[in-house]
Amino acid sequence: MSHPEVGERLSSIKHVLLVLSGKGGVGKSSCTVQLALSLAHQGHRVGVLDIDLCGPSIPRMLGLEGQQIHQASAGWVPVFADSTKRLACMSIGFLLPSKDSSVVWRGPKKNAMIKQFLADVYWGELDYLLIDTPPGTSDEHLAAVEYLQEWDPDGAVVVTTPQAVALSDVKKEINFCEKVGLSVLGLIENMSGFVCPHCAECTNVFSTGGGEGLAKYMDIPFLGRAPIDPNLVMLLEQEDKTLVPDANNPDAEKERTDSIVETYQRCELSKIFAKITSQLEKTVGAKE
Repeated sequence: MSHPEVGERLSSIKHVLLVLSGKGGVGKSSCTVQLALSLAHQGHRVGVLDIDLCGPSIPRMLGLEGQQIHQASAGWVPVFADSTKRLACMSIGFLLPSKDSSVVWRGPKKNAMIKQFLADVYWGELDYLLIDTPPGTSDEHLAAVEYLQEWDPDGAVVVTTPQAVALSDVKKEINFCEKVGLSVLGLIENMSGFVCPHCAECTNVFSTGGGEGLAKYMDIPFLGRAPIDPNLVMLLEQEDKTLVPDANNPDAEKERTDSIVETYQRCELSKIFAKITSQLEKTVGAKE
């Protein structure tokens, strides 16, 4: 079935990437945010579409809770996370009466909401649209793939943690991508160790290497390992995203930046995700 209204919106977007994981709690949304922040810091215009309808966490991570979307003649205007308007976000979290409101919808209503997001949001010119999905292989994933398929999205970034219980479910997600014809651009092994903010020693809390082993087994690109970074946790949790977090001295007076894009560069994980986004840029560039 053709969806020309979706294609009209996508015509101004160069690259569309879905961020997937078969397992909940692996840090998929935080990886989506870090990919977006890294791409925006490199000068790209980036949009983040949060289709985790029952658990929209992107607004909080970007410091956008309580913001409202506006209706313009061209469609819904997304919420911008920085003054330069390089990073835009759309989420059902902006449409709920409060952050504690639940979404209790069956599949058809979820599908209609995702289609409306894809067809009605006026992103303008974007280099990258990152679509953050819920865990699993259910309605939201099928709806997104159906509406996007005709317009040939670049593919999916899959997120896992190193332990076997997560790898088993993530393997199913990769299998889902194969069944629906969605290219897997690469796999990120998240929470691969914990770096102590005091001595910088890395402890493998959830083991390590499982994601890389799965990537080799499934014959997909391995994008890298991302350890747990206390400064990133502080940044995503604090309300003011312009304050530079310091896990060593949480009560000390904090340095201030212009936006979350700049603040993130003070986290050690920004160096890892800069390499990951460089790999992704090469991959999607090769597909053009």
